[in-house]
Amino acid sequence: MSLQIGDVVPDFTAQTTEGEIHFHEWIDGSWCVLFSHPKNFTPVCTTELGYTAKLKPEFDKRGVKVIGLSCDPIDAHHKWALDIEETQGYAPNFPLIADADRTVANLYGMIHPNASDTLTVRSVFVIGPDKKVKLSLTYPASTGRNFDEVLRVIDSLQLTAKSQVATPVNWKQGEDVIIVPAVSDEEAKKKFPQGWKTLKPYLRVVAQPKA
Repeated sequence: MSLQIGDVVPDFTAQTTEGEIHFHEWIDGSWCVLFSHPKNFTPVCTTELGYTAKLKPEFDKRGVKVIGLSCDPIDAHHKWALDIEETQGYAPNFPLIADADRTVANLYGMIHPNASDTLTVRSVFVIGPDKKVKLSLTYPASTGRNFDEVLRVIDSLQLTAKSQVATPVNWKQGEDVIIVPAVSDEEAKKKFPQGWKTLKPYLRVVAQPKA
């Protein structure tokens, strides 16, 4: 199965390090980041989980629930957490799904046979409160993910979900944004009374709207 932007994510029931969850119920109207790991006790994943734990206050501030997945049993997750804390300074402070039978990994298309027919690739799904995919990323097992970039994308997704704007290349929170072409100049005068800069009729730059 290949999940695409706009698809409703599959529901599932799974055991995690924080107890059993029913995924749709667990999301409960929040934003969510679901990310997978090939297996426990691997070097790159160890750094990723530690850094994500460090960033959890930033996810919390944005109303985002974080959940990881690895195709190993619960007891291995708990043992791995000790290594993560020892080497990275932070233990996982979010649930980690035990997907030993790869039910969830297959449901979400996290196993790519041409890369490995047994291990998940490093998948990231940003899921909206409507339980739809807003962003998906896939990394090879050898390349660590940039979770600062995941936060940046969430800032953009949350802003653009509320305002009729888009974010330009390398945009960061607080920087200028772009008025979407679907908004006419007449409509834009009402939405952005402070005015904007027109570089081209289709490229109108405006200060980031307040939340």
